[in-house]
Amino acid sequence: MIKPASKSRPRFWFDPRFAIGLVLVLAAVIGVYFVVAGSDRTTAVYAARSALTVGDHIEAGDLGVSHVRLDGADDLYLTPRRLPAGGLIVTRTIAAGELVPAAAVGRNSGAELTSVVVELTSTLAAAIGPGSVVDVWSARQTDHAKFAPPVVLVGQAGVVRIVEPTGLVAANGRRSVEVLVPKSRVASVLEAIANGDAIAVVPVNEPLGE
Repeated sequence: MIKPASKSRPRFWFDPRFAIGLVLVLAAVIGVYFVVAGSDRTTAVYAARSALTVGDHIEAGDLGVSHVRLDGADDLYLTPRRLPAGGLIVTRTIAAGELVPAAAVGRNSGAELTSVVVELTSTLAAAIGPGSVVDVWSARQTDHAKFAPPVVLVGQAGVVRIVEPTGLVAANGRRSVEVLVPKSRVASVLEAIANGDAIAVVPVNEPLGE
């Protein structure tokens, strides 16, 4: 009697090198994923499109958005979720392109400030422009072509704009500066202007050189 041929079962083939290679590939893929995910952890922060001075009212349309890595310092800057619908008031000068610090804006600041245009009797420093912070100095005229020692009339005033001389006033070549000053100092500034005092502005902070 002939026995039927037994069917051989297929052997399971396993190569350890294949498993090691698979693990290495998976580890590489996971590593790349975490590197990319980590590098993309940026936060949307508002930046000033142009120089902002004390008292300026800003809304979303006045600002640009920059995506930066803050590494946990989100609370130090103004983000879209922190800007109220009614906007905010600038409490200190912010340079063009600068990220807007949260400490540089508020809801009610600027109410005690007003702008005054002063004509300068000295040359305007090249570093001074809209957004600069300056000290306004004045020297009272005591006699013909004689002046008392200068004193600080207003400290840390924000420059709104530079007024170039035009028309008849262009003959003397003097430039004027519109500055934001506390309302409590307006009377003193207007008195200095009316008395013909020598007035100059000096930058509080000099920019770094190239």
